[in-house]
Amino acid sequence: MEALFTSFHIHLDLTPMDYVRSFHDKINWKNRLIGLMGQKGVGKSTLLLQHIKMYDNLEETLYVQADDLYFAGHTLYEMAYDFFKRGGKRLYIDEIHKYKRWSTEIKMIYDQLPLLSVVYSGSSLLALRKGSSADLSRRSIEYTMSGLSFREYLNIANGWNLQPASLDDILKGRIDFPYGEHRPLKYYAKYLREGFYPYFKEDDFLVRLRQAVNETVEHDIPNYADMPVASAVKLKKLMYVLANSVPFKPNLTKMASALEIGRNQLPDYVDYLVSSQLFNTLREKGTSDAILQKVEKLYLNNSNIAYAISDNPPDEGTIRETMFLTWMQETHKVTASKISDFEIDGITFEVGGKNKKGTQVKEADEAYLVKDNIEYAFGNSVPIWMFGFVY
Repeated sequence: MEALFTSFHIHLDLTPMDYVRSFHDKINWKNRLIGLMGQKGVGKSTLLLQHIKMYDNLEETLYVQADDLYFAGHTLYEMAYDFFKRGGKRLYIDEIHKYKRWSTEIKMIYDQLPLLSVVYSGSSLLALRKGSSADLSRRSIEYTMSGLSFREYLNIANGWNLQPASLDDILKGRIDFPYGEHRPLKYYAKYLREGFYPYFKEDDFLVRLRQAVNETVEHDIPNYADMPVASAVKLKKLMYVLANSVPFKPNLTKMASALEIGRNQLPDYVDYLVSSQLFNTLREKGTSDAILQKVEKLYLNNSNIAYAISDNPPDEGTIRETMFLTWMQETHKVTASKISDFEIDGITFEVGGKNKKGTQVKEADEAYLVKDNIEYAFGNSVPIWMFGFVY
């Protein structure tokens, strides 16, 4: 236990406090069991440690990583009980997806140690709950953390304090950006390539990101889903086929045949990739009050992944659609449009370059052209980078 406390304080001392993401305030930290999900590298560990620094009594708090060597000889429950006996009140468990029996023991901790609050973090793949032996849905409040918005990237990269904007403000071009010597397109180009993850300042960013993607596809998903080696190889092949085909309109029968994957297995494989936040889905709009219908298209989760793993330079049109979907689904329900690219709250959005015309959306009740390579909004034309201020 002493080694765990030592490791905790080392991590705490190294945690930067110069910028705390606004996502922190979306979490109700008073809940007794909180799950923080998200793709590798989006900043979950940093957020937990920042919260501890700001609000917790260190004498009553412990942060551990579930893959610590300590757990080779001890269980999570044993650790939690020992910590509780020492007066512990707040327990943070990071990388919990790397602990095999995590859900069962978290349930035991919750039920048997009611005075102990627990926050755990891990891959969003866990949201599938496949293979979990305990149902935490009635106990745990889960949050999914996304990568950096363009606004957050600007704040971290430049030490700014730009504020988010509502969709209505964005459509009117009312954005908190310091024009003058600062030009948004210069920063936006850098963001698209390597700005979605908080570690963008580190050397060899794209190499690190590619390694993180490979680890998810080659190890995390196969281990979680108990895949045999042959299936894991097919999963990786599927990942890269999709990555070089986005936006991809699912044709499961054709793809299953090409990759020699069972027709009934393929939806699960795609589901794993989506739940790991490597891909996003764009669905058809439901009729009346019906739930959303089938998947219309698959996109990579963000443009940084495209630059990291694509064999060729990513297509500009695909990058535009990818980031629009990634940002807007964070705060709105985004569906496919029958006459254009996207629909949000009854508003139609056509995404394209600066010379994009509104031919496709002439018949829409309310429509906007989301354009690349322009700085200011004019009429129904809005710069795409402005939508990166929605969170």
